[in-house]
Amino acid sequence: MPEQAEKKYDANRDNMPEHDDDSPEKKSRRKLVVIAVITLLVIGAALFYWHSTFTEDTDDAQVDGDLYQVSSRIAGQVIKVYVEDNQEVKAGDLLAEIDPKDFQVALEQAQANLASSEAAAIQANVNVPITSITSSTSISTTSSDVQSAVAALAQSQKQVQAAQARVDQAKANEKKTDLDVERYRPLVEKDVISKQQYDAAIAAAAANRAGVLEAESTLIAQQEAVRQAQQKVAQSRSTAMEASKNGPSQIKAQEAKANAALADVKQAQAKVDQAKLNLSYTKILAPTTGIVNKKNVDALGGRKFHGVIRQIGGATGSRLSLFPPENATGNYVKVVQRIPVRIDFTNLDQENNDHKLRPGYSVVPIVSVK
Repeated sequence: MPEQAEKKYDANRDNMPEHDDDSPEKKSRRKLVVIAVITLLVIGAALFYWHSTFTEDTDDAQVDGDLYQVSSRIAGQVIKVYVEDNQEVKAGDLLAEIDPKDFQVALEQAQANLASSEAAAIQANVNVPITSITSSTSISTTSSDVQSAVAALAQSQKQVQAAQARVDQAKANEKKTDLDVERYRPLVEKDVISKQQYDAAIAAAAANRAGVLEAESTLIAQQEAVRQAQQKVAQSRSTAMEASKNGPSQIKAQEAKANAALADVKQAQAKVDQAKLNLSYTKILAPTTGIVNKKNVDALGGRKFHGVIRQIGGATGSRLSLFPPENATGNYVKVVQRIPVRIDFTNLDQENNDHKLRPGYSVVPIVSVK
């Protein structure tokens, strides 16, 4: 049985058609496949190279944005903080609050000083017309005093003239009575006249001599009155001149005081305004809408953002530094230099609606150049 089966199998195999793996047809198909694969690889490589000429990329770039350093303008104790890290805030939101008690007291003190300055300014301004009226009155009064003094001097001079006339009259009477005594003396010796008449003549002569002394004393008194009247006139004229000269100066001085008082009011008002500002600074507000951030955040998992190139730097960063590098001759070391490029986001509101992007992030920009 085994032999028959083997013979039958061999017979059947002999009857089957023969297939050659290295037939020309199969070799041709395999050659075509290889050529097609190579062609596709070449086309793909060419397309990749061609497409790569459309873009440039680098891993040395970072996100930039507007950073607002929020700090207190005044020194004080923080009594409350209203935000947390990474919290989104709107412009004007209250971030923190400083104890306002000291600044409230300072404001009240400044307001009190302002009220005092305003009162002083009112008084100084009221005194300006008062000083003007007083000055005018003083000038008018002193002018009247001068006229009165001149009139008194004239009257005193007339009284001197009258006193001089009385002196002359008294002397004339004295001379007459002296002559009567001289005439009566020989007559009384001869008993022509009585002794009583002679004594009366002597008494009249003595009385006239006393009258002369009295008239001369009155004349001296009147002359002294004239001298005093002259001094009064001189004093009145001096006072009038001083009043006329100092009156405008006193008015100007009072006006200067009023202006100084107004300046004090403005200064006090400025201190009140500053105190109000200081009090307002006790509330620290967000300067703009953004994210409160105390610590930088890394990585967004390869998120893409779109933008356009706005500016290409005119020199490398090292050349624009405060102290550009100057390598000594013979110590040349090749260092890669980069030109700074600014890329502005074009659709940041939609692509960063969750506010994950932070200034300082490293990015890989891919720039289309065709």
